[in-house]
Amino acid sequence: MKIGIVCYPTFGGSGVVATELGLEMAALGHQVHFISYSQPVRLDIFANNVFYHEVVVRDYPLFDYSPYELVLTSKLVSVVKNEKLDLLHVHYAIPHASAAYMAKKILKEEGIDLPIVCTLHGTDITLLGRDASFEPVITFAINKSDAVTAVSESLKNDTYNHFNISRHIDVIPNFINLTRYEGLKPNSIKSRYAADGQPVLMHVSNFRKVKRVEDVVKIFAGVRAKMNAVLLLVGDGPERYNVEQMCRQLGICTDIYFLGKTKDVEQVLMNGDLFLLPSETESFGLAALEAMAAGMPVISSNSGGLPEVNEHGYSGFISNVGNTDEMTENALKLLENPALMAQFKMQAYRQAEKFSLPQILPHYIDLYNKLLLPLESSAIKH
Repeated sequence: MKIGIVCYPTFGGSGVVATELGLEMAALGHQVHFISYSQPVRLDIFANNVFYHEVVVRDYPLFDYSPYELVLTSKLVSVVKNEKLDLLHVHYAIPHASAAYMAKKILKEEGIDLPIVCTLHGTDITLLGRDASFEPVITFAINKSDAVTAVSESLKNDTYNHFNISRHIDVIPNFINLTRYEGLKPNSIKSRYAADGQPVLMHVSNFRKVKRVEDVVKIFAGVRAKMNAVLLLVGDGPERYNVEQMCRQLGICTDIYFLGKTKDVEQVLMNGDLFLLPSETESFGLAALEAMAAGMPVISSNSGGLPEVNEHGYSGFISNVGNTDEMTENALKLLENPALMAQFKMQAYRQAEKFSLPQILPHYIDLYNKLLLPLESSAIKH
């Protein structure tokens, strides 16, 4: 197969999953073409069968805002024709699915029939989808895609609830590439920030309000009142200033470290003991899955798809959004009981194995084959 993958190139879960999916398909011998405005952070452009096509948006005096969707559409048409792609897999409904549909109609005029797979990741539904100015376009793009997938049952249900969707949506959960964690052990990061035997709590996010990073600090403050521990915050974003102010007010800044963004998040996660994810909304919770792959139990909210990822009482504990007291109690339940913590660490990794690439990848391959089979049959008849 020759597959085009359209995704955002940033640190977010959708870009990471799209990139890992493409790299794995390339490793299986398929030709994969990534199309984005910048090179995805996880993309190895020197991998076999991997190609990258940059969408270059120029500023024109006529436009107050650059018409990215139109430029992307033209780029998709060009790449499909010149590289003879078999299908497009777009991650995020806006603007990728709508641009793909326009490209599909243009190519149809030239006798090229191009199947489109649209994967919904969350914000396109839970945030943009509730904005009336986007809703008609998102609805249209989803209904006109040849196949649509959602990363959790929760997101699938949200999509049907918020939009007038007339088509089937397959649930194919996010996945984790466990080979990235093989052989990794605690490294200099742990010795740099924590003393011997000192528990390390972690949180990874883009520091938006929906991540409730201030709740992370509240939970840690409750833990810190009972035992000597440190908190490592990985990522960055608009809420960082408020979080720093909160640390100062609580007088625990000396035990909280901001590590910023990193491409090799697993190298950091291997140094943690407990992961905190009290988000207000999470369509899946890839950060929780990455933590479990590193053998960390997860203390999370019960928002969105998190209960589908973090099994309560097995890989960690879940609580209602905002219930930081209960989250603190659950954290201490593990941190103060080494035997129970060891058990949960092992179970967290086993939970991650359920979402490993070998478990999830065949679902995408089956979907691709189902879309391409009718086209091959039609070509044979003609």
